[in-house]
Amino acid sequence: MSWGVVIVLSALLSAILGAVTAAFLPADENTPDPASNVLNQFWRDRFDYKLTRPVNILVMGIDRTEDAEANSPASFEGRSDTILLVQFNPTEKSVNLLSIPRDTEVEIPGVGMGKINEANYWGGTELATETVRQTLNQIPIHRYVRVSSGAFKELVDLLGGVDVFIPNSMSYIDNTQQLKIDLSPGWQTIDGEQADQFARYRSDAYGDIGRIQRQQALMQAIQNRLQNPNILPRLPQIIRVMEKYVDTDLSFNEILSLVNFGLNLEPEQFKMVTLPGRSSGAEEAYSSYWIVDEIERDRIVAEYFQEDTDNYSATESDSTSEKLPPDTKIAIQNASGNSQAGEKIADALADQGYYNVYVVPDWPDEQRQTEIIVQRGDLSGAKALKNQLGWGKIEASSTGEIGSDLTLRIGSDWANYF
Repeated sequence: MSWGVVIVLSALLSAILGAVTAAFLPADENTPDPASNVLNQFWRDRFDYKLTRPVNILVMGIDRTEDAEANSPASFEGRSDTILLVQFNPTEKSVNLLSIPRDTEVEIPGVGMGKINEANYWGGTELATETVRQTLNQIPIHRYVRVSSGAFKELVDLLGGVDVFIPNSMSYIDNTQQLKIDLSPGWQTIDGEQADQFARYRSDAYGDIGRIQRQQALMQAIQNRLQNPNILPRLPQIIRVMEKYVDTDLSFNEILSLVNFGLNLEPEQFKMVTLPGRSSGAEEAYSSYWIVDEIERDRIVAEYFQEDTDNYSATESDSTSEKLPPDTKIAIQNASGNSQAGEKIADALADQGYYNVYVVPDWPDEQRQTEIIVQRGDLSGAKALKNQLGWGKIEASSTGEIGSDLTLRIGSDWANYF
């Protein structure tokens, strides 16, 4: 699992520095503490490295390799169980993360057609980097990070567990992998072993895409946990864990630049999206592949990674648009506690001309604030919907209804507008 290094390169960079800053700041901002200010300035001066341009980093979590000793060079030679492209963008003051399904069908240079997770196995980081670059229209990839198995569970335990909402009961046994998953629904504080089970579970209708959703939910949970100043004393041990499991071509100074960039990063500036596509059908010549939606891929690359592509063109859902196209697939998911809310809002959107609105089963956890979940990465479309509704918080992740363009997860605040 690669979530340990993802934390180092994203949530950890912002949340740990936030925790450090919080620890050095006085409790009452109106009554400055000179000693705290000195410590805070010392910390900032110590990390006086600046990120001056966007940096794209390929992050891979590597499967266990038979007969490879733990944390040896051979432990990084397996298939990539998790593949992420992470951009740190000082111009936009954001961290953008693209989850690439491991079953994505690609052309692996010198090998042929296959799944993208095989590239590291056949040719290490060089071939994996070239395969991802080619899949994403030659987008530049400046650095790589590989994480061997075991990092994730150890990191979560070092954090004292994380708080996650488990929407459904998860039960699964695979004797060949010595894997047993047994998780009950509801809010829970889970340890490293349970977090690993939550991330690896695939026995639902969504397969690997559902797994990616749970990984993104875990990342949010770890990010929240890292904002606790009580984590600060554990940082030396966390760093040792990362060193033990990580292979990277990032230099020490480059890592410090990323850390410094995270000092002023807010949670809403951390955006996650999944590579758009579909699962291959039983009638196709191949099975168990993720087939990339090339048009949507081009939009994602242009919007999140600021790369011009020949195939991408502006649409009505861009930021210049005041209204969504009427065929936008909007899933309504009720989390308000009022059984009538979902249907009422679906009818209201239908009255405004949207004919691709549908209601999905209620979200089992009631929430106060309505969320507009950017399921397929259309941030500008989410902003247009928010402007039209006049309410709702944009959630820049792919944790909504999988088949939708946008998922409107309704909170109890909906009553204020009806």
